[in-house]
Amino acid sequence: MNPTQQIPLQILLAEDDPDDRFFFENALKQIPIETQLHVVKDGEGLMEYLSVHIENLPDVLFLDLSMPRKTGFECLTEIKENEKMKELPVVVFTTSFGRSSEFEQGMIETLVHIGAQEYVRKPDDVEELKKIIHASLNRVLEKIPDNE
Repeated sequence: MNPTQQIPLQILLAEDDPDDRFFFENALKQIPIETQLHVVKDGEGLMEYLSVHIENLPDVLFLDLSMPRKTGFECLTEIKENEKMKELPVVVFTTSFGRSSEFEQGMIETLVHIGAQEYVRKPDDVEELKKIIHASLNRVLEKIPDNE
């Protein structure tokens, strides 16, 4: 959808947990897709980053739901209500909700309804994390015309 797509693929990670950021970054380095990673550590930082880069949004946002200062839910809602940001692919990347599977399924449906492209539960295994990120990035690339 982004006619100004550049290689490397521009990725924005909104994640407050330093360990999760470390694992994401290391997994990303092992994926055979050229990328450039930008990181924000809370919801307010995310919205500020997107506002500053409104004319050159990232190709995909990996969004944690449980962040300080503004939750991922709030950020996702603001992004999808903003005319200039609403086409930004958002992969909700979070830990399990720890309740019933029905609760989690309802949450996934709500997130997709708001505008999330995907919902991914953070795995504990680095190899699984690489597979998940790689698959998500391939889906993003499929939707970008002329990504050469």
